[in-house]
Amino acid sequence: MVQINGLFNDTDHVITDTKGCFSIIEHTRDLTVSPETAMREYFMERMEVRRKQVMAMMDGRVGITTQAGAMQWTAGNVTATTGLKGAGDFLGKMVKGAVTKEGAIKPEYRGAGYLVLEPTYKYILLENVDDWEGGLVMEDGMFLACESTVQHKIQARSNLSSAALGGEGLFNLKLVGHGVCAMESNVRREQLIEVELQNDVLKVDGSYAICWSGSLEFTVERSGKTLMGSAVSGEGLVNVFRGTGRVWLSALDDSSSLAAATH
Repeated sequence: MVQINGLFNDTDHVITDTKGCFSIIEHTRDLTVSPETAMREYFMERMEVRRKQVMAMMDGRVGITTQAGAMQWTAGNVTATTGLKGAGDFLGKMVKGAVTKEGAIKPEYRGAGYLVLEPTYKYILLENVDDWEGGLVMEDGMFLACESTVQHKIQARSNLSSAALGGEGLFNLKLVGHGVCAMESNVRREQLIEVELQNDVLKVDGSYAICWSGSLEFTVERSGKTLMGSAVSGEGLVNVFRGTGRVWLSALDDSSSLAAATH
């Protein structure tokens, strides 16, 4: 039997969301600071910049797959495996990892007990994968964990040549099946914009789309019908989503543009 004290009954740690076997623990105060870091921690607390952790309460029936190196601690009868089912599975995961820039080997935890992941200052998004038509496609680096009933696949851009020309990745990780996943986002859920498409088109200039329905056709195209039209609009290439499904936009964060501006 496992009993955890100082977590569920402590106001310094609160659970902000729960889906499936996952819960998000937000640390409302961090008093483990030094004189050198106290001022920074004070203003971070005032701005609600807090560390968060994903905790999975496992009942022995459903395993948890995580990004490599994400585990902080486990309690109870919980064991870790590579999640590999043979040499062919290993080769397939190596290929997926290479093209999606995600960790090739994702450990899988099974048993009954608690699994707690490393703390992060990023925002955690918990989503039911089967709520997304055609699966849930996400940008590189967002995957944190999922229930083992969720399958990992690759989704390619419909026009690979223009994606390469636009400096975008050619492939994205797609989760399909039944279960819950945890993703890391630079923007909190309340500030994400959801665009629902019913046999329509969404065009986005920049890497503001963080996840979208696998049912959507995803291409990279010129913003105008001609090269002259693209030049006049000042945009060039844009990401285009067509069909029926939804897209989450992180309109206050474009990591690629920020990186370019700071170099």
